[in-house]
Amino acid sequence: MGSGEGAQRPHCLVTGATGYIGGRLVPELLDAGHRVRCLARTPAKLRDHPWAPHVEVVRGDVTDAASLGEALRGIDVAYYLVHALGSGSGFETTDRKAARLFSEQARAAGVRRIVYLGGLTPADVPERELSAHLRSRAEVGAILLRSGVPATVLRAAVIIGSGSASFEMLRYLTERLPVMVTPSWVATRIQPIAVRDVLRYLVGSARMPDAVSRTFDIGGPDVITYEEMMRRYAVVARLPHRLILRVPMLTPRLSSLWIGLVTPVPPSIARPLAESLRHEVVCREHDIAEYVPDPPGAPIGCDQALTLALQRVRDAQVTTRWSSASLPGAPSDPLPTDPDWAGGSLYTDRRALAVDASPKALWQVIEGIGGKNGWYSFPLAWAVRGWLDRLVGGVGLRRGRRDAARLRVGDSLDFWRVEEIEPGRLLRLRAEMRLPGLAWLEMSVESDGNGRSRYRQRALFHPHGLLGHVYWWSVSPFHAVVFGGMARNIARAAHRAAAAPGNRGVARG
Repeated sequence: MGSGEGAQRPHCLVTGATGYIGGRLVPELLDAGHRVRCLARTPAKLRDHPWAPHVEVVRGDVTDAASLGEALRGIDVAYYLVHALGSGSGFETTDRKAARLFSEQARAAGVRRIVYLGGLTPADVPERELSAHLRSRAEVGAILLRSGVPATVLRAAVIIGSGSASFEMLRYLTERLPVMVTPSWVATRIQPIAVRDVLRYLVGSARMPDAVSRTFDIGGPDVITYEEMMRRYAVVARLPHRLILRVPMLTPRLSSLWIGLVTPVPPSIARPLAESLRHEVVCREHDIAEYVPDPPGAPIGCDQALTLALQRVRDAQVTTRWSSASLPGAPSDPLPTDPDWAGGSLYTDRRALAVDASPKALWQVIEGIGGKNGWYSFPLAWAVRGWLDRLVGGVGLRRGRRDAARLRVGDSLDFWRVEEIEPGRLLRLRAEMRLPGLAWLEMSVESDGNGRSRYRQRALFHPHGLLGHVYWWSVSPFHAVVFGGMARNIARAAHRAAAAPGNRGVARG
């Protein structure tokens, strides 16, 4: 790596820090003594992470040369952890252009190493027969290896970790379906890897010799079928024996729709994952151990990886989830300010109620909304809206929450995302459901000065075109039930919680 401080403490840039792997890699790099800079389109999404005060966060995008060049200045090791999965049919073009731009800017900035996490591709399968997802991952790796900057391209198959899309698919399919009608790809051999080992390899790659520039296959010690992995999960989770029936005619598209019905993973993400399992993905070498030695007990076996991931879920210690990153194409416009907003029509539904509970008790209810706690009004209407969203390719209500009690900026919350949170005072959610416009839901707490509270709620909608206006007026007759009921039930829940034995101290502050 050279001499001086950089050799002792590599300066690392992490792209994709709001995502599943990136959000876990940052604290691991800090623990290893590295200096870390994060590139984010929306820096505020990293604000509430416990490691945020210890890193530098810069605004930018891998498709913008100016911001990318600035972010790479003074960087020793650049982690490329972004991809356009789920963004539509043009994602391969987007990935290609971004990788080329990143390569050019990294070389111009004098970066010493690029580290990329890609997908494990099957042996002896022509590129044209690979899924678009795997083909694009392989192409990105090849572009980075040709960049003129030494590159480490890690190739993994199924990553097992709490909150990963692969683990969530496995968990929900196995837990919800004692009898499963499955596609033929469940008999394909795979080599899963624990997320802890993925992170260990990523961190260790920062100190590879400059002369090393190549791909490395990374995987756990077990080579099994997806069917066997489901059976092993059932054992780890102490579920009854699962009956698995294979149906050859289930195509990847049908498989993704089936996965979307049963699991929180939407078809747009499930389909490339399912397509990637059509071919055998098994490591052909373990050369990474020469540069990142395996400690005792590593790599972690499948059963232990499943146990660790499941325990994290049960202990509510999931630090990042597959839904941590914003959906490609999700709205990112700022919240309009009213009444002087000049951006066009802005429909607003306002509610305000006096609450016979302290601001603290009211805030606890607000911050706990969604997921298993629901939305405090007309559950059937929310469920139907979630199902309708999934039918048109949206995320629906099944994403739930990362943490049952606490929220942070950037968290996904059913079909919303936390846009702003001021603990004890304000929660603002941005809709990520399929809508003909932009929508927000805002909940706030005020004190009346006498130990009680005032609850304020705003639902805002900025329509796109005529369809947006029609949508608002078609659903507005139900607002009194949905939004009005929500406000009243949140107030009642806060009062009940404050009046419960042991909580009387929060009823009046």
